[in-house]
Amino acid sequence: MALKDLLVYLDQTENSFLRLRLAANLAIRHKSHLTALYVREWNREQLDRRKTAELGLVSRQSLHRLDETIEASIEEAAERLRSMLDLLARERGVDAELRCVDGVAATVVAQSARYADLCILGPDEPEGPTSVEYTFSEQLLFVTGRPVLFVPAIESAATLGRHVVVAWNSSRPAARALNDALPLIEHADRTTIVMVNPAGFIDKHHGLPGEQLIEHLRRHGAAPDAIRIENVPAAEIADRLQEEALTLGADVIVAGAFGHPRLWEKLLGGVTHDLMARMRLPIFMSH
Repeated sequence: MALKDLLVYLDQTENSFLRLRLAANLAIRHKSHLTALYVREWNREQLDRRKTAELGLVSRQSLHRLDETIEASIEEAAERLRSMLDLLARERGVDAELRCVDGVAATVVAQSARYADLCILGPDEPEGPTSVEYTFSEQLLFVTGRPVLFVPAIESAATLGRHVVVAWNSSRPAARALNDALPLIEHADRTTIVMVNPAGFIDKHHGLPGEQLIEHLRRHGAAPDAIRIENVPAAEIADRLQEEALTLGADVIVAGAFGHPRLWEKLLGGVTHDLMARMRLPIFMSH
């Protein structure tokens, strides 16, 4: 499968401009069509302003003016994103469109992502108590049926997909993510396999040594290096993995996602949760 149809979700935050630039970079590299999806949805701060105004017993006219101000702000953000996308199309030749729709982002983005090869999202805050609910991004990882690429709020690199780090532990989620990321790996300038505590997972999963994975990726046109890191405490694996990737100059990590989306209790695997909670560079995940 090639990455020919990319979807990037945009919201009213400044982080959307970073996501859009990186998504455009990836689209150019893969000769993909990029759909920038902007959902006209009130954010939490805007909803809180409306609720505060209602509780303050302001006049209906004042509420109407507040609604108009918020709607204008939503449209202003859309126009700024449109201007940026037009500039990217003119200067860099990216094949892209901005699609502005009304609705609930959790529903609209999930449906749209099913018609794309890859969905690009940003980090977010949980809608409810973290012990019982998934964040918006985690939900999309579980329900889209497509790989998801999370971009942190901080700008860690100017490119996306030139140097790929594969987090490998011989598990089913890791194999799924690796397979979905093969188009990314095939177009990368460099690929590095990072195995944290490999002796432990080879015994646990009856996994094969990393040489087999190297041979597999070579058949896909890659020339991967492999790094083995032992004796890392479980609570530090996510941070150690990201530190290694940043030291190597990688611009994306490919990692399997562990989780149970159908349970009421939030049950993300420890490393998956830590990667998403303390994200320092883009992370490609599949479930």
